[in-house]
Amino acid sequence: MDNATRQIVSILVNNQPGVLSRIAGLFSRRGYNIDGLTVCATEDERWSRMTITVNASPATVKQIVAQLEKQEDVVKVMDFDVRKVVTRELLLIKVAVGGAKRSEIVDLCTLFGAKAIDVTADSMILELTGSTDKVDSFVKTLGVYDISEMARTGGAALERGADALATTVEK
Repeated sequence: MDNATRQIVSILVNNQPGVLSRIAGLFSRRGYNIDGLTVCATEDERWSRMTITVNASPATVKQIVAQLEKQEDVVKVMDFDVRKVVTRELLLIKVAVGGAKRSEIVDLCTLFGAKAIDVTADSMILELTGSTDKVDSFVKTLGVYDISEMARTGGAALERGADALATTVEK
C-alpha cells in the first residue's frame, strides 16, 4: 500500500439497529481493512458516533469518505488529521506472573500509568488507557512476560478545539 498511514475517520450516524453492520459491510465489500472500531451513543440520542481507524493512503481515505457520505444513515463524516485530534485506547491485558516478578510488573504499571485491576496468586489483569503508541509500547514491554490474553478497544477520538462533529448538523 503506497503512502499508507494510520488514518482516523469519525462518522456521525443515525442511532438505529443495523447501521454498524451496513457501515462495516461497506468497508468489507470495498476490501478496506478496519484496524480499530469504536461505536458509542452521543450527546444527542438521535445519533451514534463511529470512530474507525484504517491503515491507508490519503487517496484511499478520500474514497472511503466519499462512499460513506453516500450512505443513507450517515449524517456527517470527518477525516481527522491525526495531529489535530485527541485519541485514546483502552487495553486489558492478563499476565501470568507470581512471586518476585510481580514487583517488576507493578513498576512497569507505575511507569506507564497502568492499573492492576485483578490480582490472583498466579496472574494479574492490567488496565491502560492512552494513545495507540503508548498502548503498543506497554504491550511490547510486557512481551518478556507470559501474556495470557489481551483485549483492546479501537480508538476513541475527538478533534481539538471548539469545533464538534455535530456543529454543522441541524438539531
